[in-house]
Amino acid sequence: MSIIASDVAKLRSMTGAGMMECQKALEEANGDLEQAAEILRKKGVIKAAKRADKVAAEGLTNVKVSGNTAVVVEVNSETDFVARNEDFRKVVEKITDHLLANKPQTPDQALAQTIDGATLRDYINKMIATIGEKISLRRFEVVEKTDGDAFGAYIHMGGKISALTLIANTNNEALARDIAMHAAAANPRFLNRDEVPPEVFDKEKEIASEQLRAQGKPENIIENIIKGKMEKFYSEACLVEQAYIKDEEKKVAQVVGFTAPGAKVTKYLRYELGEGIEKKGNDFASEVEAQLK
Repeated sequence: MSIIASDVAKLRSMTGAGMMECQKALEEANGDLEQAAEILRKKGVIKAAKRADKVAAEGLTNVKVSGNTAVVVEVNSETDFVARNEDFRKVVEKITDHLLANKPQTPDQALAQTIDGATLRDYINKMIATIGEKISLRRFEVVEKTDGDAFGAYIHMGGKISALTLIANTNNEALARDIAMHAAAANPRFLNRDEVPPEVFDKEKEIASEQLRAQGKPENIIENIIKGKMEKFYSEACLVEQAYIKDEEKKVAQVVGFTAPGAKVTKYLRYELGEGIEKKGNDFASEVEAQLK
């Protein structure tokens, strides 16, 4: 039957669920609002909708390799307590395995894919109802390699940081893992100097120039000093130019080339839990009052 927009709006007002969830529930219930609301409850959508305004800045990152495919993912929860819960960890593992097997390109694409006979979005909503906190698939990236390359995967502090490296022209997975461990610890901003955006380079140069002028350096020598400062910037910001954590006398690129001649780091990913998420200050009394409503 045809579902009218006013009924969708009414069901959304009743349940707090999203427009698409309400539309599908009404279609399944042949337009019956009460039955549609019950369908949403069974799917855990109502409970999920009630937590939609919560900030999920805790959770876990994860990295996993399967053959020539790897994925790095961040799944968020509201509290660290839930992040340490075994049920939540199983959710993260299941989502990671799904991403590896299905190779979606975006979170929206992933959430629309099928898992256990339902969409990944419905699965997450069900787990929100079970666990009692907002859960969100924040970000992920699927990476592919050839048989002649090596992946390195490293998880730090139980999932607070996950790193993945791809080294071309070698099958030395131990080396790749060591470089992933380095990336997790050293937190590079870029792979190499070619990946530094011009605007970032220009800003760093501008800041260095202003610092030197403030120190009273004459203009005719500032340019030469700037060259040295920019080399220092590259050595701190670019993975392959950083001093290797296990041997600071060598750069990462030198270690890779010496250990596996002809090999080259071509990609790295580093996910740190909650980076870029603005956390709300909690008013405990208000939180308790809201939970009792």
